[in-house]
Amino acid sequence: MRALKRLMPFNAEQTVNILGEFGPLVLMFIVNAMYGIEAGTWALIISTVVAIVGMYVVIGRLPIFPLIASTVTVVFGALTIITHDPMWVQIKVTIFNAMFAAFLFGGLWLDRNFFKYVFEKTFHYTKRGWDKFTWNFAWFFVFTAVANEAVRLTFKDESIYNILGMQMDGVGIWIAFKVAIIMPLSGLYAWYLTRLMQRYRVPEGHVELEAIAEAQEPAAPQETPGSARPAAAKPTATARTPSEHEANLR
Repeated sequence: MRALKRLMPFNAEQTVNILGEFGPLVLMFIVNAMYGIEAGTWALIISTVVAIVGMYVVIGRLPIFPLIASTVTVVFGALTIITHDPMWVQIKVTIFNAMFAAFLFGGLWLDRNFFKYVFEKTFHYTKRGWDKFTWNFAWFFVFTAVANEAVRLTFKDESIYNILGMQMDGVGIWIAFKVAIIMPLSGLYAWYLTRLMQRYRVPEGHVELEAIAEAQEPAAPQETPGSARPAAAKPTATARTPSEHEANLR
């Protein structure tokens, strides 16, 4: 079991997310090679919907980020089918990754870490760890957006190219780039970040103690507008007994 965990460091949720992201791309690559881009796009849309259902069945909820990415994929895939232009499904990666990178950078600038907000109940890391994870992830999104646009513009027509002995058109090269380069690179980078974040992991015992302390902390009394604060007690003079008074007169 330990050997398997070392080889596969992702938990069930991370594994489902990775398969849900790249499984439809692999299917699109195969169907596109056999039947063309429209059939490949249909395969992408249907398999993306199946992946969303699979996420819900396995982990019992719909993760926010994969759900957003899948929704964008379905929308741009539908635009490709309607307009018969593969540009939509290709440029979706550039637009989505660039916008999400800007969103992550903006959150760091405003001290509103998106990943910490979404995953802090599942994964417990220090603030520095969450910021480092988000910073690295944002730059990876910038890299993939630039790389995607470079490949799309370089091979944007329907000419046939000879790549490593294989004859492919522009769309085929773009899909092959996503499957053969971006997919394994994303998996390796996610694995690297997972290992990196172990340095900033907060032990479970500390998390439980903080939760207990917050639950037991007494609530501060709230003042309503116009209510007067209770007056502080004034020290009262000690009454003297008759014998003490007489002694002072003597």
